Amino acid sequence: MTTTLAGGTFDLADGMTVSRMGYGAMQLAGPNVFGPPRDRDQAVAVLRSAVEAGITHIDTADFYGPAVVNELIKEALFPYPAGLHIVTKVGARRAADGRWVPSLDPADLKAQVRENLTHLGLDTLDVVNLRVGGHDAPDEESLAEQFGALAELQQQGLVRHLGLSGVSAMQLTEAQSIAPVVTVQNLYNLANRQDDALVDRCAAEGIAFAPFFPLGGFSPLQSDTLHKVAARLEASPQQIALAWLLQRSPAVVVIPGTSSPAHLRENIAAADLVLPADAVAELDTIGR
Repeated sequence: MTTTLAGGTFDLADGMTVSRMGYGAMQLAGPNVFGPPRDRDQAVAVLRSAVEAGITHIDTADFYGPAVVNELIKEALFPYPAGLHIVTKVGARRAADGRWVPSLDPADLKAQVRENLTHLGLDTLDVVNLRVGGHDAPDEESLAEQFGALAELQQQGLVRHLGLSGVSAMQLTEAQSIAPVVTVQNLYNLANRQDDALVDRCAAEGIAFAPFFPLGGFSPLQSDTLHKVAARLEASPQQIALAWLLQRSPAVVVIPGTSSPAHLRENIAAADLVLPADAVAELDTIGR
């Protein structure tokens, strides 16, 4: 893994540096992130292409599939190359009909960590994010018991570092009183700017901020302004949206997902874009 991607790197922790242009593996599962992929060979090829391109940050979860995506990662990349870091998350399960079911009992969180270890073929997970809030906004429930359970596994050597997903600023502070937090993964993109202050806080405190749904997720970004800027700069709207995130803060790491080799190349190329100040000013009006 000698390729250096445009967009630079971020030091999550001592000895753990990741490319700011990462890869989100969620879309490798079947429809609605459930069941096997439509094309298993292509899913494996996309993962290998991401690593060959220089991506050193793969985001996943055992409830993608469930287990399907982690097993694909293992099939495609094991034994894992030096410098590749896999960030997973716990806090949910999937019902037989594919429904997403929150699962935050401390004992089950520990079980989820062990399932991730098994399906990825690892003895230790690089980073485990505790997923708590809903997709749209966090709640303000205490997460001390749940985060404490993961901190216990960290002390046992099953997890190197801990992160959070779907959290408020208050919950971040609470978690930090228990164990160091190296990454926050919240909903954030051009059209969803409610976490502006949290992005700035993460930058100030050396915490990576990984926006989930960087391109809108289940509701893809739609904006006349975005399309106009993209046309002027001769890039796709998706590339502009990713480039804006990378320029928004040096703490931002992006994890766009795709099961398409062509889309993977397009996403990676977004790291080469440098948006001029007037374009950033226009784009900044979208979420405000």
